[in-house]
Amino acid sequence: MKNLIFFLLLISGLFSYSQVDNNDILILVEGDSIPYKSINLEGITIFPKLEFKNYNDKVRYYTIRRKTLKVYPYAIVASERLSKLKERLKLINSRAGRKRYTRLVEKYIEKELSAQLKKLTRTEGQILIKLIYRETGETVYELVKNLRNSLRAFSYNSLAKLFDISIKIEFDPDQDEEDAIIEDVLKRAYGNKTIQLDLNQTKK
Repeated sequence: MKNLIFFLLLISGLFSYSQVDNNDILILVEGDSIPYKSINLEGITIFPKLEFKNYNDKVRYYTIRRKTLKVYPYAIVASERLSKLKERLKLINSRAGRKRYTRLVEKYIEKELSAQLKKLTRTEGQILIKLIYRETGETVYELVKNLRNSLRAFSYNSLAKLFDISIKIEFDPDQDEEDAIIEDVLKRAYGNKTIQLDLNQTKK
């Protein structure tokens, strides 16, 4: 890599003095046998350094960060399962058949994730609900209502309220401070490629 950088700097220096047409210049990357007229480099995103008004703000940011990265894989799974579910429901003609298939998927997801989801704290659960909206564009309440029925959505919402959680909540980083932190956390994680989407990692 150092040899490549040195080579590029050398070439750029020659541009100032050479009268050769740029179209005649070919670049040979170390490890490759074919010269190219240009090099495609991966784009990078540079984020400003995190600054906090006080210690409490710093603690809050990193607390939300930890919880967001913990539950984000579940939101991705929910989005993927929902997308596949909607595709397959289009292939089922009868209303009874669609309900039967939806219940089967619901039971499968519950069996697959229930043990892990039960370990979530209230705030982690609420963040997960926000992230599901972020990934699907629908609140959990709307998803349940559309896929099952209004009564089931009402029941889930009433149960969630007992734990001070709202399944009707949306994700709005422009208006909500916590949502803005969540969005910043995810963008930085994707930017520096530290995002973890493997559910197996969340079980540890």
